[in-house]
Amino acid sequence: MSIEAEKRPSGEAAAPRVVLAAAAHPDDIEFMMAGTLLLLKRAGAEIHMWNLANGSCGTVRHARDDIVRLRRQEARDSARVGGAVAHAPLFDDLAIFYDAPSLARVAAVVRDIRPSIVLTHSPQDYMEDHQNTCRLIVSAVFARGMPNFPTDPARATWDAPAAVYHALPHGLRDGMGQMVRPDTYVNVGAVLDAKREMLAQHRSQKEWLDASQGMDAYLAEMEAMSRETGRMSGSCEYAEGWRRHSHLGFGPPGFNPLKELLKGDYHEPTHQ
Repeated sequence: MSIEAEKRPSGEAAAPRVVLAAAAHPDDIEFMMAGTLLLLKRAGAEIHMWNLANGSCGTVRHARDDIVRLRRQEARDSARVGGAVAHAPLFDDLAIFYDAPSLARVAAVVRDIRPSIVLTHSPQDYMEDHQNTCRLIVSAVFARGMPNFPTDPARATWDAPAAVYHALPHGLRDGMGQMVRPDTYVNVGAVLDAKREMLAQHRSQKEWLDASQGMDAYLAEMEAMSRETGRMSGSCEYAEGWRRHSHLGFGPPGFNPLKELLKGDYHEPTHQ
């Protein structure tokens, strides 16, 4: 298996932190994670974007190979706008499963990237692709330093700390309709225009989201969720919400590089 990655933006020195945003489908990162990713880029981090699935089912009119090719290009275009390294998908839509062969493939990519910050889906979400992506990414990061865990293809281990942060689910609610409340808010107002431009690269999704989920004006939907999250924070007009994964198996108790890099844009609520 070859790991496809776009070339890093030229003329940039090595970043002190490597950030991986890993989500199920093309446009998932842009909806719920891209604002934080852009702020981390501004703070000097090297950012990576990876959609585990290829978007094969995200259409009502294109043939499979056509929509996969189209959505792959849209993902590349979004990564270019954000200044990110783009990585190739591994699975079809609705074919992301938490099993040993899938985990071995996902862990190989994670070991290639060696992130110290990982942004991924909520463990509770409205669809299985999102939840299974979350499980695969968490396990792959957990196994980063285990020489007896074989990856596909084989990749060297590394044992540096890695902090995992879970985004809010799309719609801010789990599959049972219950609100998911973050423990951290990131003020994304300063990068909302760039976040919108990244999402706008996914032009094929306007028709699909309208037909499949009644989401007409998907750019406005993203802004509405960012605004609602900001309202929940009590301190931001537009925000993205995060929950930090337990440090056990990932790094020391106080390891919180998101707070370290984002400084004043990082907000912990005083009440829930």
